[in-house]
Amino acid sequence: MTLAFLPFTKPSIDEATIAAVGDVMRSGWMTSGPRVKEFEETLSAYFDGRPVRTFNSGTATMEIGLRVAGIGPGDEVITTPNSWVATSNVIIAVGATPVFADIDAATRNIDLDLLEAAITPRTKALMPVFMAGMPVDMDRLYAIAKKHHLRVIEDAAQAIGSSWNGKRIGSFGDMVSFSFQVNKNITTSEGGCLVLNNAEEAKLAEKYRLQGVSRSGHDGIDVDVLGGKFNMTDIAAAIGLGQFKHLDEFNAKRQALAHHYFAQFGENVEADYGIELPLANFTDTNWHMFQIVLPASITRHDFMEQMMQKQIGIGFHYAPIHLFSLYRARGFKEGMFPVAERIGRQIVTLPLFASMTTTDVERVVDAVKSVLQKK
Repeated sequence: MTLAFLPFTKPSIDEATIAAVGDVMRSGWMTSGPRVKEFEETLSAYFDGRPVRTFNSGTATMEIGLRVAGIGPGDEVITTPNSWVATSNVIIAVGATPVFADIDAATRNIDLDLLEAAITPRTKALMPVFMAGMPVDMDRLYAIAKKHHLRVIEDAAQAIGSSWNGKRIGSFGDMVSFSFQVNKNITTSEGGCLVLNNAEEAKLAEKYRLQGVSRSGHDGIDVDVLGGKFNMTDIAAAIGLGQFKHLDEFNAKRQALAHHYFAQFGENVEADYGIELPLANFTDTNWHMFQIVLPASITRHDFMEQMMQKQIGIGFHYAPIHLFSLYRARGFKEGMFPVAERIGRQIVTLPLFASMTTTDVERVVDAVKSVLQKK
């Protein structure tokens, strides 16, 4: 009997959300409008009343965060080589220089000791990434930022619902960027939001997301900054509002599935199979992904091929940014960030999404062990 294909991620969209999208389309107002405003107000309440603006992608939120912070040519921004390339591409897009610091092998987040060591007089901002939803040590991060008078744009793309010392990521700190791309814990199909510090920053973010335009009265219009076309549609916001109602439920299911992954792999999996499991953090992370690092005895390509033959979808997050051609041309090369390079070669993302079952987890773990075989 051939088992059905199990994807590594899949959104859960209920009928009420589908109906809400239909209502938006029938209304005749499909671009930014009342649903976007409602979604922003909902998110603002979730983040303890901080101003929130939505955008058409999580990439746009980071770029606009940098622009609002005044980052540009001549400035350096320190980030991690272990992320989706958008994290550093936006630094280049605003004319600044990306500076990488290697990662911590346990958390797979930027190593804050190395981050602080990379600060120079040209450093103007820090952009940490919360891998798989796990935040960095936020107390230490902001102590470093305060000491060196730096802005922080948190790449919390994967971290909606994550927390630090009981406080939601996004409810404190400097600017915080979230993604609602289709593989995230909640989705708007494509989109993101930026949590800002005050009304002045929020107004500037609004200008940057729509051609720099500001309006007054019925026909007053002006442009005083160079903006782009980054606004969220009411269709996307309607999906987001429907998804948001289930955020706590989705995250609780992910946590339960992650618990089951650890139980099924067992305490001796590293010794028996050479697998490095993620840090078992059930306090701070929203369990956006469950990732393992493969032993050197198998290539990731061969592992993924064999898992696909077993009808199990596998992803990998991420290839080291500094080894892409665009970044090699800027002087980066192999050996500069050895931890990120080792993990980047062998990391794989196992299926994890809210509608999975414990039986699905058992199937995945059995397949992993079958492919790797006991030592």
